[in-house]
Amino acid sequence: MATDRSASRGDEGECRVALVHGGVKEEWQVVAGEGDSCCKLGRRVWEESKKLWVIVAPAMFSRVVTYGMNVITQAFAGHLGDLELAAISIANTVVVGLNFGLMLGMASALETLCGQAFGAKKFHMMGVYMQRSWIVLFMCAVLLLPMYFFAEDVLLLTGQSPALSAMAGKVSVWFIPLHFSFAFLFPLQRFLQCQMKNFVNAAASGVALCIHIFASWLFITRFQFGLVGIALTLNFSWWATTAMLFAYVSCGGCPETWHGFSVEAFAGMWEFVKLSSASGVMLCLENWYYRILIMLTGNLKNAAIAVDALSICMTINGWEMMIPLAFFAGTGVRVANELGAGNGKGARFATIVSSATSLVIGLFFWVLIMGLHDKFALIFTSSSVVLDAVDNLSVLLAFTILLNSIQPVLSGVAVGSGWQSMVAYVNIGCYYLIGIPMGILLGWLFNLGVLGIWAGMIGGTAVQTLILVIITVRCDWEKEAMIASTRMDKLSEVR
Repeated sequence: MATDRSASRGDEGECRVALVHGGVKEEWQVVAGEGDSCCKLGRRVWEESKKLWVIVAPAMFSRVVTYGMNVITQAFAGHLGDLELAAISIANTVVVGLNFGLMLGMASALETLCGQAFGAKKFHMMGVYMQRSWIVLFMCAVLLLPMYFFAEDVLLLTGQSPALSAMAGKVSVWFIPLHFSFAFLFPLQRFLQCQMKNFVNAAASGVALCIHIFASWLFITRFQFGLVGIALTLNFSWWATTAMLFAYVSCGGCPETWHGFSVEAFAGMWEFVKLSSASGVMLCLENWYYRILIMLTGNLKNAAIAVDALSICMTINGWEMMIPLAFFAGTGVRVANELGAGNGKGARFATIVSSATSLVIGLFFWVLIMGLHDKFALIFTSSSVVLDAVDNLSVLLAFTILLNSIQPVLSGVAVGSGWQSMVAYVNIGCYYLIGIPMGILLGWLFNLGVLGIWAGMIGGTAVQTLILVIITVRCDWEKEAMIASTRMDKLSEVR
């Protein structure tokens, strides 16, 4: 007598086999073996990796392009003269850079809120949150304006020469439009990123790079506007990016999440301000940390060689850092999405996959730097003295890259979970109470110079990373999902 066989696989790796024999259906449940479990785990990792790289790849491209715009600006400034190059570098790195770090950090509050709202399918609130972020960042931008007006005095206090301070102070005022673009661009980028539309950010960045190259040629080479032309070029390029993203959002690109301007944006502002402030403090403390390293190095004996060697290492580190920063963005969004959807286990799994992927990439670059420790500086210099100095720093560079493959991912987990306030305290303790004092102690008291300063500051980063690992491992993810749900309800209320 004929026998029909059919099989189906359950969600948890079970296999149900049904036999129809003589018109009677019998069903057996067979538990999947180890091979099936491995296949299922592999499929889960693959699916999570796809979701992660949808965010990470465009974010990486956008960051490299932004970095490239600064390099192009400095290249054009270098053709104007040494003093002009130094003035643009100081104005862009110190004055604009410090404000950039704070406002970028404040905008990361939107990654927590928009990411969790997207996961909870409260799509209409994402547009409201973005408008709240615009309001908060615009007010912050206004409060930071004295940094630009009194830039010359601030630079003189840091020991810069009067001529350099005067020129950098003059060009800083022309960077004010660029400063205000941060208040609108950063929220737009995070708004799109949290709904898996990071490719729009990447496309806008690519177009902006082309605009920047053309505008740099037009304002500096063709019209001979000098330093003012350089400032106008950066202003124009950043506002062009902002305009493109806003046009995409407002002209139908995000029909579920953007319903136009709303008075709801002014409700629940205090909670939003608190989260934004905590995010700003958390990330700007990280952003300023290695800037302090360069300032400390400038006070050493033979500072020129030390700064040259350190600048080469920081350039290499800056390029590679685009990768873990992209994972910072991807992890924050994925964790926020899963917590917003009430899926604590999904958030935990996203953390594991992102950390493992970034660590593997970090290990690759660690091996690369260790293997080419005496050669990679040839890209930048032929001076044997500087080459030897870079060679001495290469081990620290390799371990900095390795640490940075994990630390930003864990910071992304913190942003996605809304732990910014707690991590801000961790950063203050590890960076400024451990790292910098240890660097000063090793650099001057033990006469290790730049090697000691950097080693001490790596120690602070290592302690911070260890603390974040412990916090993440001990996290109750189901509880975090409940907290995310409560936060969504609270911030959705109109007061």
